Amino acid sequence: MGAIAAAGLEAWHRVVRDMSDEALDEILAEDVVFHSPVVHTPQEGRALTKLYLKAAGNVLPGQSKKDESSDEANRPKGNFGYVREIVGERDVVLEFRSEIDGITINGIDMIHFNDDGKISDFKVMIRPLKAIQKIHAQMAAMLEVLKKSD
Repeated sequence: MGAIAAAGLEAWHRVVRDMSDEALDEILAEDVVFHSPVVHTPQEGRALTKLYLKAAGNVLPGQSKKDESSDEANRPKGNFGYVREIVGERDVVLEFRSEIDGITINGIDMIHFNDDGKISDFKVMIRPLKAIQKIHAQMAAMLEVLKKSD
């Protein structure tokens, strides 16, 4: 495990728990690129990436600490949580699970950290199709709300 990825992962887990503008500003590179599972083109820059991450934080219920248990029965229903981590030198792949309206969402966050330990590339993949459709509808509505509040 690389020191850059390990430090970045620790910082990312703090961001997930807190999801503040300040925390996002600290961890996102100015030129970060965000790859949404429901938007065709990559979203470039800190401002757009923050918008998408904040929307996701509002759409995926129950942002919580990583569940250390692999036992499905012990995982709180409806809560977002990371269930597996793969950590390299500058990259992490984080598997997550959540539930919205009875639809189980399974996905991964693929994160790359630059030389300064900031996120320079963030890609999200989600399955199954029903989950993507639900996330797409709710993210679109949340993005509109967040754009109006800025």
